[in-house]
Amino acid sequence: MRYKPTLPVPPPLRGVDRGSFAEHTVKRRLPDIARRVLAENTLPPEAAAALEGLIADLPNAPLRPLTDTHAPDHTLWQAAIEPYHNQNWLQVPWFFAETYFFRRIIEAVDYFNTDLDPFAVQKQQGLVTYEGAITTLLEPPSPTRPTGWNQETFSRLLLADLWGNQVDLSLWPADAADKPDHTDEETRQAHLLVDARPAVTSYIDTLPLARADFITDNSGLELLGDLALADYLLTSGKCSNLHFHVKQHPTFVSDATATDVLATLSYLGQQPSLAGQEMAFRLVLCMSNGRFHLQTHPFWTSPHPLWQMPDDLRRELARTHLIICKGDANYRRALGDAHWPYTTPLADIISYCPAPILFLRTCKSPVLAGLVPGQPEKMTAATADWVTSGRWGVIQFVGKSDD
Repeated sequence: MRYKPTLPVPPPLRGVDRGSFAEHTVKRRLPDIARRVLAENTLPPEAAAALEGLIADLPNAPLRPLTDTHAPDHTLWQAAIEPYHNQNWLQVPWFFAETYFFRRIIEAVDYFNTDLDPFAVQKQQGLVTYEGAITTLLEPPSPTRPTGWNQETFSRLLLADLWGNQVDLSLWPADAADKPDHTDEETRQAHLLVDARPAVTSYIDTLPLARADFITDNSGLELLGDLALADYLLTSGKCSNLHFHVKQHPTFVSDATATDVLATLSYLGQQPSLAGQEMAFRLVLCMSNGRFHLQTHPFWTSPHPLWQMPDDLRRELARTHLIICKGDANYRRALGDAHWPYTTPLADIISYCPAPILFLRTCKSPVLAGLVPGQPEKMTAATADWVTSGRWGVIQFVGKSDD
């Protein structure tokens, strides 16, 4: 059976769209990210030369096959690249160009032999930069203490976890002065375009969750928000089994890998905050007794839309009661990174999903659905870059799938 959105899928965003955020990304942002990798790492000459070659390729060189034939995802990528033979970085779909770019960095540093995270410096700086926000998240009275299910606590944790997604090192390096930062709850609430917390809370109220699955996004502050929410679901009695789907290799600068999750738990365990230490202890204990699982799949670093997930991953996600899909890139994957009108009903796009799904996403790209008529025009009149600035967010819930 072929799974796809109920509605016809519009064309994907591409860098050839003149004046678009996609064009800016391919021509400006991606070369800057590669230069930062060069500056922040001591690399062997062949790795440095490969990165210089990558920078030179942008944006007009045709995409080439990957050369690290030993990589576990090599065959997948060769098949994905083939349809775009002789196309350049601006001509291919934007999501393809970005995922391919980060996979080229992994090839350059020979990650699958060296295990070198080319973005490790940025990730560490991100933790230091947001130390104050992390402390606030963990300050007692901790919302993650195991005191039973409470709708208000869950709602507050959802909001905190959403806005942790503002910390995106592929858009704003840790030392950037202009990065968005909604720290107080009133500002966070005021910048929600869609707030489906009542709907998802009502859904969770109807059943003790046997399982929840996070499709994770960024490490750092956002991952801490994920862990706090996961800890609450496990300790409140609403979730007996929880899965974190992390990336197979570093990508999009700050996306979380299994190594990042374990390092974050270690970081929490060493914090002066007793609440942080206790949360780390509970989650490590849940790992040891089989209630908290880290898992990965090459699909999560592939260039494909979510409805093209392979059968083994689809069967895995069909076992859950709730998918919590984090961040901008995962949202783009879920919508096929396509030119959907912003008022397209989200359920008509996500109809292929094998389980109820909750999106927590700050808007950093012009891919969006589920707004009410007139809302996009009102937003554009007030703030021209509202859909890419990272200052507006959505909490969206689709409770049914139509397989």
